[in-house]
Amino acid sequence: MIAETVCSAVAAAGLGIAAITAYRKRFLAAARIAAYALVPLGLVMTGAVEWVADTAFSPVAWAGFGVLGVAWGLLATTRAVERRRRGGTRKERKAAARTAQPDAVAPGVSAPSLGQGSRPASRPAATPRETAADDFSDIEAILKKHGI
Repeated sequence: MIAETVCSAVAAAGLGIAAITAYRKRFLAAARIAAYALVPLGLVMTGAVEWVADTAFSPVAWAGFGVLGVAWGLLATTRAVERRRRGGTRKERKAAARTAQPDAVAPGVSAPSLGQGSRPASRPAATPRETAADDFSDIEAILKKHGI
């Protein structure tokens, strides 16, 4: 009874604030305030407030919440222990399986080295000044081509 009265008073106050806001020509804000103000009134009319009030003051309901909490705690604990035994979460195990490399065909053989033989030795290395001059000559050629 008290909860319904409080919700109805909150709805009435909210509608009054919405009317003042609409008087100030802020219609969008007034409509939003009115919508929020009508929520408690709708909850009273549907009986949800009575159900919540009965649940809040019921020792059986609180015992039920306690049982649900114990069940959740047991589930969380068993999942954590299971994860620890397996060595990580399912995602972690899948990622480890993907990155695991298969055994080599000949484990005693070393990988080939990439030494100086892979780079062509026909052209000597250019000095930094020659490289800069080549870059500018290309740019000059492009500018001349476009008439600049």
